[in-house]
Amino acid sequence: MQSLEEQARRYATEVHAAAGQRRKYTDEPYIVHPAAVVELVRSVTDNEHMLAAAWLHDTVEDTGTTLADIERQFGAEVATLVGMLTDSSQPQAKNRAARKVAHFRHTADAAPEAQTIKLADIIDNTRAIVQYDPDFARIYLVEKQVQIGLLQQGDATLWQQAKVTIEQGIAQLREKPYNVPEAWFTRQAAKYVL
Repeated sequence: MQSLEEQARRYATEVHAAAGQRRKYTDEPYIVHPAAVVELVRSVTDNEHMLAAAWLHDTVEDTGTTLADIERQFGAEVATLVGMLTDSSQPQAKNRAARKVAHFRHTADAAPEAQTIKLADIIDNTRAIVQYDPDFARIYLVEKQVQIGLLQQGDATLWQQAKVTIEQGIAQLREKPYNVPEAWFTRQAAKYVL
């Protein structure tokens, strides 16, 4: 019999592949991202529900999977964690900043276990975005800096790692060839009124 985590890994691999998802910058199969998130989570816990939710964290947002599907196959605890990580659509939001603020509030209210998975997600995504898309990274890093300030209940080790990863990304963008002034980051952060 397969473990809950192995079932989640197989499921996530299948549904992301069926949706034709690939990593944006590398064209690798999308599952490399959940796998990286799982390994970061595993570095701080062996909780099988958290590991399963880490594999599944993008399935509801990015595939035809529903939270009901997750609950039916993996139980209420995993579905609850995935729900806490899922960015719900915000049709009333006027712009990106408003949509992100709504999502930040959603994850700020999440359980510590979900916040830990979100921190791992931020770490992995930040590394890729800074490396492959420095133009978008300018906005993304500001958003993630704001968001991790609200994820204080997540694992302290991953919180610190996320903070350092974001700070390193910002420092890299402040140097040549990008030369983004510190004041630019400060002005952008002001858009995210919580």
